[in-house]
Order: sequence, then structure tokens, then C-alpha cells
Amino acid sequence: MTEQEILQTFRKNVNPCLRTLGGGIAGYNVETETTTMAWTATQDHCHSVVGHPRGGIVQGGIVTGWIDAAMAHACIAKSRFTVMVPSLEIKVSFLLAAHPGKYRSTGWITRWGRSIAFLEGELRDMEGELIARASSTAALRPLKRPEA
Repeated sequence: MTEQEILQTFRKNVNPCLRTLGGGIAGYNVETETTTMAWTATQDHCHSVVGHPRGGIVQGGIVTGWIDAAMAHACIAKSRFTVMVPSLEIKVSFLLAAHPGKYRSTGWITRWGRSIAFLEGELRDMEGELIARASSTAALRPLKRPEA
């Protein structure tokens, strides 16, 4: 599949969770097997809103979800939509607070095995400032498609 075909497939089959998280797929690089996702944080994604000069702090689980989605989409694209990727573990280092605004997460595969993938990802603001980094271990499970 080409990059455009992969992006079209993702956009045609949007996971409802991505709407809750406030974003979706922005790009995929076939050569580096890297996925980029775009996010818009609102106060609905935040805690510590009252009196906060920047409108609150995005909850850490949301930040984790943004990076996790990019890593999972990298696996799904590499498999050409033949696997599901349940997380076995995720470690996130929060380097700066995220606030309402726009962000990009990037996910890539560091090791692809028969049944396990090792992944990495990061979240940056629109100025390129690194907000968080993550690593993950995910199971590679065959996607069972409904019979036609």
C-alpha cells in the first residue's frame, strides 16, 4: 500500500476514541514506518482549570492516549491493517505540561516480532517543544474480519 492508501484507509475507518481524544491521523511515512497524529486539547481534556493562566493542564491519561494512538497506528499501518495491537505496558515521561491548544504525536516501531512489538513515541506542541516521550510493548493479534 502507498502512504496515501494507508491514510485513506485510516480516515475511512476512524476509531471513535480518536474523536474523544480530539484528533486523528495526520501522516504516515512508509520508509520510516512513522505515524503522525494531530490533536486539539480543550478544557474538557484538562484538570486544574479554575484560575489557571493557560486554561488548565491536560490530564496525563489524555497525553498518554495521544502517544499510544500514534504508536498503535504505526503497527496497524505496518501490518497493512491485519493486526490489532493491545498494549501490554506503556511508560510515559511527562517533560512539560500540555495546555489547551494543538499538538502532534509521533509513533514508530523499534522492534517487530512474531507476536510482540516494541514501540516509541512522543508528543510535541506546534512550536516543536517536546512535551512527553513514551515506550510501549504491544501484542500483535490477528484482526478477524467479518465474513462477507
